[in-house]
Amino acid sequence: MANMNPKRNEMPVQAPEVRNRNFEEVALGYTAEQAMDEATRCLGCKQMPCVAGCPVKIHIPAFIAKVAEGDFEGAYQIIAEASSLPAVCGRVCPQENQCEGKCVRGIKGESVAIGRLERFVADWHNANAHAADRKRPAPNGHKVAVIGSGPSGLTCAGDLAKKGYDVTIFEALHLAGGVLVYGIPEFRLPKAIVQKEIAGLQALGVRIETNTVVGKTVSVDELMAEEGFEAVFIGSGAGLPKFMGIPGENLKGVYSANEFLTRINLMKAYLPDSDTPIQHAKRVAVVGGGNVAMDAARCAKRLGAEVYIVYRRGMEELPARREEVEHAMEEGIIFKTLTNPTEILGYQNPEDKRDPMNGFVAGMRCVEMELGEPDASGRRRPVEKADSSFLLDVDCVIMALGTSPNPLIKSTTEGLETTKWGGIIADENGQTSRRSVYAGGDAVTGAATVILAMGAGKTAAAAIDKELMGN
Repeated sequence: MANMNPKRNEMPVQAPEVRNRNFEEVALGYTAEQAMDEATRCLGCKQMPCVAGCPVKIHIPAFIAKVAEGDFEGAYQIIAEASSLPAVCGRVCPQENQCEGKCVRGIKGESVAIGRLERFVADWHNANAHAADRKRPAPNGHKVAVIGSGPSGLTCAGDLAKKGYDVTIFEALHLAGGVLVYGIPEFRLPKAIVQKEIAGLQALGVRIETNTVVGKTVSVDELMAEEGFEAVFIGSGAGLPKFMGIPGENLKGVYSANEFLTRINLMKAYLPDSDTPIQHAKRVAVVGGGNVAMDAARCAKRLGAEVYIVYRRGMEELPARREEVEHAMEEGIIFKTLTNPTEILGYQNPEDKRDPMNGFVAGMRCVEMELGEPDASGRRRPVEKADSSFLLDVDCVIMALGTSPNPLIKSTTEGLETTKWGGIIADENGQTSRRSVYAGGDAVTGAATVILAMGAGKTAAAAIDKELMGN
């Protein structure tokens, strides 16, 4: 009999006043008892609207039924049929807008905590199984190259490896994982979790070549013509940061969110003995309102700063996940909404503050905004208030305004068509303008979610299989 409690089981978390001083995971995960109790809230709908909301089409009612029975490994195997990264998705997926957003329990109460159950199942598996236990499929004789080891690349590689393809991932950085390791902080997604998921793919036979910048070290054309790869999937992400173009963005102490988070997450710059230490600012302004802005702000807070989120629209228009906004507020982040920067001021050095446009950050001039008529996106357009300029006292500014794909692959690949903003043009199956070259994830769409990138990698893997094997 279904558990008709309208409330989901609460996720245990670190206390805000404790977690905002460390980089340990905020959410602590369900116990087995909590997971089984939450699983009994699922009605097992025949129409399965939750599955329709999942970009990788996990059979959600089936895996939840296994959790309710206490068969956690059985639940994992059902998830693994569709998803190569369940421990990742259970942590960073925007379930509230996808599977949970379609859950019928959400009509008269709270939806089933699908993401939390997925995380529990994946963590249980990782604690009780070994990647080496996975059976490597029989080779089918075909080679595929995957560019980028982020969520789309890992998913494409995993799906192809399960079908017997000889898959090699080429990663520009020294550690595999893409945005999962350089972009998402440890307190949201522990890097050991990512490496465990990657080890599972390697157990299937996936090879990973790090420190390989496709377009410099080797080109797409060379991979196909000289190294024998019959198809290529480009999942290189969108790592080129955007700026506002306001005066003072070249000052010391102005970071793109990409650089700031890469230093923190990949290079551990917050540690005292780091080879690439980061500035420990006293007052930080993070410009932007998305998940990346929340991540940067919460990292800065953990470095001991007073932190402001500066966003030109209101709280209701923040594009970040509601959970991330709530966690940031609990941790003491100050939200200055309906505020827009116009200039970053600076001084030459701590002893000489006479030069306002060089050297170090010495404040950010802003104006107040109000919401006017809706723009093309449907959101109300922010309009500057007259005579509302003020100075925000900060010594560090982080720009979290989005990213675009790096143009390197486009510029070195013959016949690869892209949009005016640099995104690779691909059809609904991931096929680009080049035969046997596919693309997906942020390299095509621009910055989006992990699960959407995974869905694109999954779709492209199926298309590659159809081309090479006729399946």
